[in-house]
Amino acid sequence: MSYESISLLMFTSMMVLLVTGQRVFAAIGFVASAMVLMLYGTGGIEIPFSQAFKLFNWFPMLTLPLFIYMGYILSESGIAEDLYKMLHVWLGNLRGGLALGTIFLMVIISAMNGLSVAGMAIGATIALPEMLRRGYDKILITGVVQGGSSLGILVPPSVVLVLYGMIAREPVSQLWLAGVLPGLLMAAMFAVYIWVRCWAQPNLAPVLDDADLKMPLSEKLALLRAGILPFLIFFFMTGLFVMGYTSLVESAAVGATAATLAALLKGRLNARVLHDTASKTLAISCMFLWLILAALAFGAVFDGLGAVRAIESLFITRWDLGPWQVIIMMQVSFILMGMFLDDTAMLVIVAPLYVPLVATLDLGFDNQLIWFGILYTMTCQIAYITPPFGYNLFLMRSLAPPEISLIDIYRSIWPFVLMMAATIALVMTFPQIAMWLPETLNVR
Repeated sequence: MSYESISLLMFTSMMVLLVTGQRVFAAIGFVASAMVLMLYGTGGIEIPFSQAFKLFNWFPMLTLPLFIYMGYILSESGIAEDLYKMLHVWLGNLRGGLALGTIFLMVIISAMNGLSVAGMAIGATIALPEMLRRGYDKILITGVVQGGSSLGILVPPSVVLVLYGMIAREPVSQLWLAGVLPGLLMAAMFAVYIWVRCWAQPNLAPVLDDADLKMPLSEKLALLRAGILPFLIFFFMTGLFVMGYTSLVESAAVGATAATLAALLKGRLNARVLHDTASKTLAISCMFLWLILAALAFGAVFDGLGAVRAIESLFITRWDLGPWQVIIMMQVSFILMGMFLDDTAMLVIVAPLYVPLVATLDLGFDNQLIWFGILYTMTCQIAYITPPFGYNLFLMRSLAPPEISLIDIYRSIWPFVLMMAATIALVMTFPQIAMWLPETLNVR
């Protein structure tokens, strides 16, 4: 059997196991270990074994549990709920103000979290019921929560970009900086869409007549204190890192410590909050560890068989594709896989194939793997909310009130999918949107 046939067998076996509902890390790790034993005998088990030590020796791995902990403690301690109340009072008089406030809230949560899950949970349990109660259109606001929560995997500190950095061996700090402007651009597009849509169709977002909105200016100014703690957390975590005072791992530790102190200052740090936060952090962190370990093992075997060179030969030699056509083919494959797999599954499947190939392409600018990591992450955002099996679609269905059906959820996401696709097109056409900040600051 040729190496190409073995590579195809590995990939097919993995996909079959994933379709049967097996856990992603188990399917990928099993195929890698089984193929090593078949090809090299018992001595080959050293390959996946050595990947475990490679993983544990990678210092930035420590950032994962710290960022996950920070996001959950902000959610569990009610700091995010205070933020939403502040946005409601200050923006509630605008048409579509609560929807705009929800987007702003999602950007803030994303800048302190790194995962879309926490943003989705906060948006669906805090913002969505409030907007429904005040007569907002359910399809509009369902899309707002789903689209806004997806920003968590692009705006730093993005956990997905940490994973990509581990597999691609690229500096996470550069990836984070590269995600800032595309993330803010996408959030701005969401906000403009909401404002224009609510102005054109006033029935979607009625002007509110709420007693809270009529409070004296002095009380409104006092509410701004709800934004002080999140701003300080973000400054001490990201600001000190960008200015060069802390390393990547140190900034994660600073963020986790600052979030804990914020919960303590609010008087909401108790045994239940700590227990729930620790349990969720442990579960998510272990899942990511197993996924990365399985991906490294699979990639080592896959690359050793020459699969990367086979893909390069297929795209460039046989199909005679240009560099940009190859990138577009990769993006299309991400979107197709995203209809059935989550972002981490896609990453561990395609990164061993695509990352080395992207490094060989002549796209006309430096740091191509940094730029490609942003493209991948933005495509994951589309995958999160694309039927039939987008991860956020079903998470939203489990969290949303009963009056919001799965059909409503499917209908709500298309404007946001189109805006995400437009942002991807802009970043592909003008790579400096992503590359300007990391090239200017040059933080390592």
